[in-house]
Amino acid sequence: MKLCHIDHLPDGASRGFDPHQVGQDTVLVVRQGARLFAYRDACPHHDTPMAWRKDAYLDGTGQHIVCAAHGAQFEITTGLCTLGPCLGESLTPVPLLIHHNGEVHLASNNILETPT
Repeated sequence: MKLCHIDHLPDGASRGFDPHQVGQDTVLVVRQGARLFAYRDACPHHDTPMAWRKDAYLDGTGQHIVCAAHGAQFEITTGLCTLGPCLGESLTPVPLLIHHNGEVHLASNNILETPT
């Protein structure tokens, strides 16, 4: 399932996606250079969405993913919570495929649970 073209995600930026068209972003992607890091858009603390506004998943320095609801901070490269109420827990990784033409796809269409 295609998410976007890598050129539509600037270096150092984050973006949310709604691949199953459920009406809210369920995947968050952060780009660092040529590398993309993707996670389920749900804080492990209470399974709440992470962004404080559309595509705003990073702290002011762009060095951590932050949960807007609880202030938890997560490492971009591992998803590990390093500060906040879910310390030591991790975001759920979402495998991606980057095609030679720059298209970014979910590695599996079944990787995310579709809300009921």
